[in-house]
Amino acid sequence: MTDTPVLPPPLRAWLGLIAALAALAVVVLGVLYAGHSEPGTADMWVAPEVGGVRPPWRDVALATDFLGEPAGAAALAVAAVAGCLLLRCPRAAVLVVVGATLTVGVATLLKPVVGRTIHDGHLSYPSGHTAFVTALALVVALLATNLLGLGGAGGTLLVLATALVAGAAMGWAQVGLGAHYPTDVLGGWCTALAVIPATAWLVDGVADRLSDGVAGAGRRQQR
Repeated sequence: MTDTPVLPPPLRAWLGLIAALAALAVVVLGVLYAGHSEPGTADMWVAPEVGGVRPPWRDVALATDFLGEPAGAAALAVAAVAGCLLLRCPRAAVLVVVGATLTVGVATLLKPVVGRTIHDGHLSYPSGHTAFVTALALVVALLATNLLGLGGAGGTLLVLATALVAGAAMGWAQVGLGAHYPTDVLGGWCTALAVIPATAWLVDGVADRLSDGVAGAGRRQQR
C-alpha cells in the first residue's frame, strides 16, 4: 500500500464538502462567541452544569483528558505512526504528524483571535484536545477505508462515525471537567474535520509529484 493515496479518491468530493462546511461552522461559532466568558444558550441546553462529572466517571474523564495532554498526545501520535508504518502506509504516517500538528496549530491560533474564556480567563474556543483526538481518529478512519476498500458512501460514513465517537468522548471529558463549553468542543471537532481532509489532499499531491519525479529520473537513466 506504499503508493496508495491517503485520501481515497471516492471520498474526495464528500470530504471536500464536509471540510468546507466544517470550516464555515468554525468561523460562525467563533464570531458568535467572540469575547464571551459565559455559556451560551446552546451550551446551557446541552450541559446545564459545566464541570459536573463526579467519581467514578471523573476518573474516566481525567484519563480521557490525558490523551490530549502533551505526554498522552505524543504517545498516541507515536503509536499511530508506528501502526501506519507497520501497515506500509507512509502517507498515512506523514498525515498523522502533519495533520495533527496543523489541526492543533489552527486551534491554538484561533483561541486568542476569538477570545472566548472560561474559569479565570482561560481561552476556550475551540477545544484543542477535541481537535487533536478527532484529527487522529480521522487519519485512522481514512486508513481503514483504504484497507477495507470502501466506496464513497461507506467510506464517508465510516470516517464521520469514527470522528464522531472520538470527538464525543473527548468532548464529554472536556465539558465534564469544566475545561470547555459544549460549543468549544463542537468548534474543535469541526476544526479537525476542516483541516485533515485538506492536509490529506496536500500530502497526496506532494507524494504523487515526488513519485513522478523518481519515476522520471529512473526512465532517463535507462536510456
